[in-house]
Amino acid sequence: MAGEKTEKATPQRRQESKKKGQVAKSQEVPAALIMLGGFLLLQFMGEGMLEGLLAIFRLHFNEYIGWELTPQTIQTLFKEVTFQTFKMMLPLAVVALVFGVLGNYVQIGTLFTTEPLKMKLEKINPIQGAKKIFSLRSIVELFKSLIKIMIISVAALSVLWKGKDELFLLSQKSIGQSLSYLAGLTFQMGLAAAITLLCLAILDYMYQKFEFEKSIRMSKQDIQDEMKKSEGDPLIKSKIKEKQRQLGMNRMIQELPKADVLITNPTHYAIALQYDPETMGAPMVIAMGKDHLALKIKEKAKELNIVMMENKPLARALYHQVDIGDYVPEDLFQAVAEVLAYVYRLKGKIR
Repeated sequence: MAGEKTEKATPQRRQESKKKGQVAKSQEVPAALIMLGGFLLLQFMGEGMLEGLLAIFRLHFNEYIGWELTPQTIQTLFKEVTFQTFKMMLPLAVVALVFGVLGNYVQIGTLFTTEPLKMKLEKINPIQGAKKIFSLRSIVELFKSLIKIMIISVAALSVLWKGKDELFLLSQKSIGQSLSYLAGLTFQMGLAAAITLLCLAILDYMYQKFEFEKSIRMSKQDIQDEMKKSEGDPLIKSKIKEKQRQLGMNRMIQELPKADVLITNPTHYAIALQYDPETMGAPMVIAMGKDHLALKIKEKAKELNIVMMENKPLARALYHQVDIGDYVPEDLFQAVAEVLAYVYRLKGKIR
């Protein structure tokens, strides 16, 4: 069908979609990277963060617990606790920010647009909202989420299952040993879940890329309309060129009375030359044409009694080497001078 969207999107269509914030993007990629970065941070800085948390508890139970509750002490206590908590959580927040930005950058590069933030009435249309909720895409997303949860759960439980023997022996160990083992096991489970989520995110990105390419496909008519829009309607362009040719011909006809001679091919080319030794350093081409235009120039020259001379090599050389308003080049001086001398003799002029 003529309107069927079977063609790949053009670069211009892709650029327009990108400006609107419509790009191939998976929300799972930054989420997976944030999760992976968070667990790696806990692996390398977990002990320091634990010491910071224990320091906060020690401060509470050793110092703050003996304070008298007044507005000033409560304010001081709140500020101190907030600062200590912020200092302890800052590395985790920085890692989440960096990996979140990285997860978006590797998918779409640099993109800044306010188009998705603009208020649109269709966004609050309950009918359109219901259609989106019960659409095929929503069902697919639901199944994707369920499968993702199942796969991640299996990955985490497999790690837990491998350590089940140690779990049953925790009652025989000290609290410190038990907490240390549980922390290591939790890290292994989180790392397995993060890596699994990252693999699923890559697959989801490939799926989103496929859906995006499908959504921006164009029909052949769309491509033609885009070409007309960017380059101009061919019909209008042809009319403009025709108008320009008409104006150019009118200007040539107006300048033609100034010509001293019209050199012809005789049927294909016509070149009108003007020469005034007092103001010009060389003869100038004031009108020229080929085929149909040459015929019109010759007809007008007959009306104006302009001398016409047939010189095929000279006419062809002038047409291909010189434009209207240009002076005759040096290599054609001799031939043009002979023509002008002949014309002046005919008119009885001596120059």
